[in-house]
Amino acid sequence: MAKNQASFFLLVAIVLCFACFPSQAAIKSYQFDVQVSNVSRLCHAKPIVTVNGRYPGPTIYAREGDRVLINVTNHAQYNISIHWHGLKQYRNGWADGPAYITQCPIKTGNSYVYDFNVTGQRGTLWWHAHILWLRATVYGAIVIMPQQGTPFPFPQPDREEVIVLGEWWNADVEAVENQGNQLGLPPNMSDAHTINGKPGPLFPCSEKYTFAMEVEQGKTYLLRVVNAALNDELFFALAGHSMTVVEIDAVYTKPFSTEAILIAPGQTTNVLVRANQAPSRYFMAARPFMDVPIPVDNKTATAIFQYKGVSQAVVPILPVLPAPNDTGFAMDYNRKLRSLNSPKYPANVPQTVDRNLFFTIGLGANPCPTCLNGTRLTASLNNISFVMPQTALLQAHYFDMKGVFASDFPDKPPTPFNYTGAPLTANLKTAKGTRLSKIAFNSTVELVLQDTNLLSVESHPFHLHGYNFFVVGTGVGNFNPAKDPAGYNLVDPPERNTVGVPTGGWTAIRFRADNPGVWFLHCHLELHTGWGLKTAFVVEDGAGPDQTILPPPKDLPPC
Repeated sequence: MAKNQASFFLLVAIVLCFACFPSQAAIKSYQFDVQVSNVSRLCHAKPIVTVNGRYPGPTIYAREGDRVLINVTNHAQYNISIHWHGLKQYRNGWADGPAYITQCPIKTGNSYVYDFNVTGQRGTLWWHAHILWLRATVYGAIVIMPQQGTPFPFPQPDREEVIVLGEWWNADVEAVENQGNQLGLPPNMSDAHTINGKPGPLFPCSEKYTFAMEVEQGKTYLLRVVNAALNDELFFALAGHSMTVVEIDAVYTKPFSTEAILIAPGQTTNVLVRANQAPSRYFMAARPFMDVPIPVDNKTATAIFQYKGVSQAVVPILPVLPAPNDTGFAMDYNRKLRSLNSPKYPANVPQTVDRNLFFTIGLGANPCPTCLNGTRLTASLNNISFVMPQTALLQAHYFDMKGVFASDFPDKPPTPFNYTGAPLTANLKTAKGTRLSKIAFNSTVELVLQDTNLLSVESHPFHLHGYNFFVVGTGVGNFNPAKDPAGYNLVDPPERNTVGVPTGGWTAIRFRADNPGVWFLHCHLELHTGWGLKTAFVVEDGAGPDQTILPPPKDLPPC
């Protein structure tokens, strides 16, 4: 207890110290206690790892330009690290959070203060555990308001609501993951999907837990939707009401109306909803999009959009969601996403490319004599299955430690083949290693992510830490470097931090490497990340004094 008090007073002292200096930006401070809690959400639920005893965890509120201090104290039995998903952390990878990439994890009984600035960003992001499968329950939203006096570039809503979509296991998720690894099989699928931690009354359980949002006739509401699910892309809809998409991944978009949205793990979407229907009770609902026959939790999570004054005895109306395999809707929806590209919020798309990268996404099976089927599932980029180091990569890079990683990740696969042709049941010499790609500071990069049919085609949401990027092109089948770039959108493509690579297809992204450090690139399906579907970019320092990695904080957790 004395140690926790000391951490608290240290944080207060830091805040008071910075408050002595005049600044237009505010300092926001939070205390995150990671602990095991009895949070009743589903029948027969077991204790789970939470932040501050809450599931989902607390929402972080900040304003563009603020400094944020979050003191994370670990009381759980697992090592922990927290990632602030989508925050660019300029020169400050020490605050990014992925375990063994930018920091070693916070051990049980220890604390670490994440200290970062919110610069040039506003909108909805989120935070989550970035070690093991702990983000199944350790997550929450980040709401960044525009600077004072700066209005939204869309009609001002009367109220906002955070809507966090998730997955639930009626078991210890770490035990579920470990069992799958030992058997060499995918772990058991989740038992339910959730909306703000609750599955809704359609869940087959005697105990009903449902999130409800009360609205008033004629008013407009901004829903900040986050997909915190571990492994499922989700459709989300509201019965009887259309939604106007105005932002994705904390970047304003050209508004468009839709009856449903598609949101991959890691992504956020802001929509406006006008309460203009007959006063009643309407279901919000979420269920998976899966266009290949792979088992998933196909249960629909529901919450209630309830008009003020309507009796709770009224049976809610269900929305019509796209079919689980509606690839057409998914492709059409993604084509509608466009950056706002206004004078105040321009889309600074790189028009020329210094470095062309082509990464193939592969699933495979390696020999495993102790596993149930004699094999263990694996995943790779350019036929390399990533091996997590025991020392944080950013520390190794900053202090020039030898032997922690190699900087020879290939720019393209070693053996070209018909990537999306007939299924290939054998690996193409999948290697293992901690191999990174070195990128020159301020160079422009185009990365094409190509799905393959080594075991099966599948969609993959990819997240790049430390950056936003522009999704300049996407397609089905094999990427054709001679023809496909002619169809790129280099004017107003969507700007994101997480992008879905379509099943049996490809996605091309562009970004300027102007943030020095070590930045993780990985599939945001936790299942695939654990199998090795990840790598990292080492972005070199620039020549200027504000183009180099900041020194590490004194309380950086040791390995």
